[in-house]
Amino acid sequence: MMQHFIHLSRYTESDFYLYNHDKLIDTLEQCKADGRPTILFGVSFALMDFAEKYTIDYPELIIMETGGMKGQRKELPKSEMHRRLQSSFGVSSIHSEYGMTELSSQLYSTGLGAFDQNLFLRAKIKDITDPLSLAQEGKQGIVCLTDLANIDSCSFIMTEDTGYINEINQLVLTGRLDMSEARGCNLLLTEIG
Repeated sequence: MMQHFIHLSRYTESDFYLYNHDKLIDTLEQCKADGRPTILFGVSFALMDFAEKYTIDYPELIIMETGGMKGQRKELPKSEMHRRLQSSFGVSSIHSEYGMTELSSQLYSTGLGAFDQNLFLRAKIKDITDPLSLAQEGKQGIVCLTDLANIDSCSFIMTEDTGYINEINQLVLTGRLDMSEARGCNLLLTEIG
């Protein structure tokens, strides 16, 4: 997906920056100075690694985090991770993508870690102690996803993520089950334009 965005961008700064933090901070500072609209996509652990090494006051920057810590760092509640990223980047909110390789659809959040459900991807919460039963309304449990766009593969997944459905039917992620498997892609890039 990120390679596709880089290919569509007309800016040479659109690239992968995993572990090349010096180049990334230089690029972000240049984009800020030039007033270019910029999106920084990254898995959570990579964004946290970068944010602990550098700070930049860049309120116009859009940050899209995805993917969790992948076993690279201790899992943090989304609210705490977002607070730290907001402080390091000088932004008012952190956007999030939530999905899995096995899914065709994703959920998105424009802040506060609450993900809007859509026509194709829906979440239900199962009881942590009895995964065959639904959790009580508003209570934390195991996130189970139904992806109706997955017509040729698995449409139902019981994740190892924990969360709850809030009063306006958004999925709020709270963490991972203990001893859960690290999964997913490991990318950090910036998209200019």
